[in-house]
Amino acid sequence: MSSNTSRRRVLLGIGTAATVGLAGCGGSEGDGTPTGTADGMDPETETETDGGGMSETAMVRVAHMSPDAPNVDVYVDGSAVLEDVPFGDTSDYLEVDAGDHDVEITAAGDQSTSVFDDSITVEADTAYSVVAAGEISEGADEPFAPLILEDDTSAPSEDMASLRVVHVSPDAPAVDITAAGGDVVLFDGVDYTESGSTEVQANDYTVEVRGDTESNDGEVVADFDVSLNGGTAYTAFAAGYLSPGDEPADTGFDLFVAQDSS
Repeated sequence: MSSNTSRRRVLLGIGTAATVGLAGCGGSEGDGTPTGTADGMDPETETETDGGGMSETAMVRVAHMSPDAPNVDVYVDGSAVLEDVPFGDTSDYLEVDAGDHDVEITAAGDQSTSVFDDSITVEADTAYSVVAAGEISEGADEPFAPLILEDDTSAPSEDMASLRVVHVSPDAPAVDITAAGGDVVLFDGVDYTESGSTEVQANDYTVEVRGDTESNDGEVVADFDVSLNGGTAYTAFAAGYLSPGDEPADTGFDLFVAQDSS
């Protein structure tokens, strides 16, 4: 693993996401909201049933964490809900009816180039992240496959922050994630597509990503400054390539932090 250390400041304000809404955005540092929502997908609108009541709904967001994939469009039940999504972005939550939905992910602007087309089932009163993970290149070590996660959007107490880390770096081995120079172990032995959650005091942290060792003191391959607000839940996606020069795309390892709740 490379010994070069990268540092990225992630500042999370209360009520804002570290990664922006996907459609029409150029990167993960600006502001934006998804556009082009399909019927039943408008986060501002509740869906009425034929009987005049409100139908049961779930919340779904999409995160593009496939390092060799181009910008993508996302279709739900045949209608475009997110467009031109770049690597590293996570959408706002979209409201969908509970039940089965066909989800298709294609190259941006080219629906004939589909990298995923399958049905997913979502339950009422539940939040999900659909993570575009793996690689689309032929002969990839980790073939492209969406990772569907159930999200805990409940807020911790006002002096605590909840942090979930998801390992979606296809060329990275299992990792330990520490803070305070290794004195605090946040996550131990997280492998590809695995995740872990913890609660910490709301504060500013430098988190270190290390190769997995029994004593959690492996080489630091990257570190990131993260500011965690109290009463807030976050998900951090560890994505990109540790050694991009040996991989299909020059997409370096990074940590993309999204706010789940506040």
